[in-house]
Amino acid sequence: MNDNNGVEVYGWNTSAGPQSCDYLGPAIEDALTRLGVRRVLDLGCGNGALAGQLARAGFDVVGVEYDAEGVAIARAAWPGLRFYNFGVQDDPGTLLAEEAPFDCVVSTEVIEHLYSPHLLPRFAHAVLKPGGKLVLTTPYHGYLKNLALAVAGKWDRHLTALWHGGHIKFWSRATLSALLQGEGFEVTGFRGVGRLPWLWKSMVLTAVRK
Repeated sequence: MNDNNGVEVYGWNTSAGPQSCDYLGPAIEDALTRLGVRRVLDLGCGNGALAGQLARAGFDVVGVEYDAEGVAIARAAWPGLRFYNFGVQDDPGTLLAEEAPFDCVVSTEVIEHLYSPHLLPRFAHAVLKPGGKLVLTTPYHGYLKNLALAVAGKWDRHLTALWHGGHIKFWSRATLSALLQGEGFEVTGFRGVGRLPWLWKSMVLTAVRK
């Protein structure tokens, strides 16, 4: 276990995408198309499912993942893509020794798992071109959703401590924006995805490297 990141193994055992890919994948593709980027780093790419989806859509994608089992699955499922086995706590220069800086960094449903979440935007900032973009997703939390969870008696399930490698941080739009701004990004967009408005499953923030 690494003090900066948490568990090293998240239980990847298949190349199938997690359920979140159903609503996050289209939102990410749309964001990348609107941003006009081509060369993309999927930071915390898991088993490579989203990276493969983006590659099929025509983006030039590279993946980075801390879980060695996830990397092995990704490499087997997508042999034409490049996947690297390290995490946000590692030196971004290791990646830049192999890859040119990126137009955009995508990170989906990762930052809520990190003990030291500032390391993710810091890594992204280091591997982006000047003016490069960041597209970041995490489960959404806001007043109405939090109230609905409380009324329904679902907080214990929602905040479960029994999920190995589960969520450590619970973000709002304001707190995540503050984190990104503190690490050299300007937040340029917000979108909620999945479920009804203000009860969204996740949020998508876009930002630009200052």
